[in-house]
Amino acid sequence: MPQPTLLSDIGNVLVTFDFSIATRRAAALCSWPAESLAARLETIKGPFENGEMDDATFVKEAMVALNFQGTAAEFESIWCEIFTENALMEHTLAAIGAQVPLLLLSNTNNLHKDYLLRTFPIFRHFQDGVYSYSAKCSKPDAAIFQHTISRFDLDPAQTFYIDDLEANIATARRLGFQAHLYDIHQHSLLEAELAAWLSRAVGK
Repeated sequence: MPQPTLLSDIGNVLVTFDFSIATRRAAALCSWPAESLAARLETIKGPFENGEMDDATFVKEAMVALNFQGTAAEFESIWCEIFTENALMEHTLAAIGAQVPLLLLSNTNNLHKDYLLRTFPIFRHFQDGVYSYSAKCSKPDAAIFQHTISRFDLDPAQTFYIDDLEANIATARRLGFQAHLYDIHQHSLLEAELAAWLSRAVGK
């Protein structure tokens, strides 16, 4: 039976990221300037996040696109080490404790997902998640939300969803979720809205 649940995006919610960290490091091992590297990966990044290529294929194609002279392991390290845990969100989730189940919904690839879950303690709060690479669809399309609803038997009316992108929030609200557009610089707004929802949902 559906129960009150918190569903959260990852990037710029639970962790922040800065892709320029990767491009600066990669530039030392390839023949292209740092400012051009993101664009050179654009045609394969989307398919990778939608599960249309596996990790090894992505790494191989990315190394070719960048003329990367390092090893595959070096590329994977550079690709993944761009994140910083959001300490404010860690505090908020720790305070929620065991009041409601916590789940993830993220547009991400397998390399990033595995790195994030093994690296940052904040992910210990979450029981499971849906990721675009394994669902083979991505936000803001409704399909990935519907997949999440079905997989976890969610009632959108009882689910508090957090995301930093307006398009994703719009889809969530259209499907009936209580959705919060997150801004790390206005974290107190999330805490107030989340507290009000918890009071209604579980009486705490």
